[in-house]
Amino acid sequence: MNWKRSLLAILTILSMYSVFFALSQSLGEPQVQAQLELYQTNLILNASSWNPSQENISSISQNLIGENPLSIARSSYEKALTLTQDSLNKLKENEDSIATETPRQQLKKSIIQNEKLIDELNLKLGIILAEENNLDLATNYWQQISNKNISETLSDIWVKQAYFDEKLEEKITNKLDSWFKLKILEKNYNNANNQIKVEEIIYQQQNLAEKAIYRLFTLSLIPVFGGIIGFGLIIFLLIQLLTKKQDSILAINYNISWESPWDWEIIWQVFIVGFFFLSQVLLPIIFGIGGFNPAVLGIKGKALYVLLSYFLMAGGGLLVLYLSLKPFFPLPQDWFKITNKNWYWWGIGGYLVAIPSVFFVSILNQQLWQGRGGSNPLLLLALESQDKFALAIFFITASIAAPIFEEIMFRGFLLPSLTRYLPVWGAIIVSGVIFAIAHLSLAETIPLATLGIILGIVYTRSRSLLASIILHSLWNSGTLFSLFLLGSKLT
Repeated sequence: MNWKRSLLAILTILSMYSVFFALSQSLGEPQVQAQLELYQTNLILNASSWNPSQENISSISQNLIGENPLSIARSSYEKALTLTQDSLNKLKENEDSIATETPRQQLKKSIIQNEKLIDELNLKLGIILAEENNLDLATNYWQQISNKNISETLSDIWVKQAYFDEKLEEKITNKLDSWFKLKILEKNYNNANNQIKVEEIIYQQQNLAEKAIYRLFTLSLIPVFGGIIGFGLIIFLLIQLLTKKQDSILAINYNISWESPWDWEIIWQVFIVGFFFLSQVLLPIIFGIGGFNPAVLGIKGKALYVLLSYFLMAGGGLLVLYLSLKPFFPLPQDWFKITNKNWYWWGIGGYLVAIPSVFFVSILNQQLWQGRGGSNPLLLLALESQDKFALAIFFITASIAAPIFEEIMFRGFLLPSLTRYLPVWGAIIVSGVIFAIAHLSLAETIPLATLGIILGIVYTRSRSLLASIILHSLWNSGTLFSLFLLGSKLT
């Protein structure tokens, strides 16, 4: 068996190198959260134009957009500009160190994309500041735009009270939409004393504002109401644990471990070969040899690529799991048990508890990473995609395939296997941390570890894989739904 351990050691080195490399790469990447904040900010800006007639509705809208929406927007865009500028500087620093042509071309493409984004952020920041009557600072931002004709025109409109014709209007506003576009047009037509056009713009602003208010309200339903219920549930469970102790809900199966006939080597084998090596080394090599480059695909192609690669990884991982455990068949009682009594309540209750828990941890985590540390690339694809076919594929991948495969691997196999060496609470924590690391994003490690621990608690108490699968699926589905609402344009 020495050859087997030697091979496992080699695969471990290759896998861990790929994992640590991916984690180190994520350190310099911006989080999707920073972009989510901009999408949320744009909704707030649009909603700020709403003037409802009823006072109670006005109060609700005020709670959704805050006391000073322009100040909120300015902070979000300044933060995004700083992150993008930092990212551009790092890309330029690495430009000379890349020798091969293909990575150099990809780097140049990223540099161009960041430069365009910086132009857009400077343009929008200037408009926000101009609306705050901070014209000097607005002009400074506009002067950073590469297209000097646009920057001079915007300065003329706000500073010199000039106005432009229809041809120039199209050039300036073709890259803007909603609040930013309408604010430029409103200012322009006011300068031109064209009240008919001004009234048309105000009508459009009110129409978009009403839609933005409804969307902000919908986005707040799950985190606010679910968070309140979840927080109440946490308080109830903790009080019950203190008062009833062994008879409390959280005490169910809390110290009952699994009978594990295999040792650490089987655990190591399943996760190194069936998860990390397969996903981080073997599949990338196969796609690379085949000359397949997902970066050139459209959004539908990328969605199908994500689904295909995930199914290949999951299929290979489950095959390794099966072959590794086959010598131990029939398995002892409780292994990979699908359902048990009240599994659905554990799944739904766990989801509600996860909402406030992960939310508060994420706030602290944001302060720690300051918008860097990377994110799951699927989140960005889902945010930017409004193609129904692509969104359906993302849903199948994230809300069905991922919960089933990951719960089988992390809660069904890893957590119970660790109880041979650790107490149940220790196995929950260790499996949760490994679950977080497996997502290869430093910035998401702490929130995902929190989610993984809650999934572990639900599984150990319910003794039902379906309970943790439901929790996992609800979490991913809620995330995708929020991304869809944020990413879709107001029309």
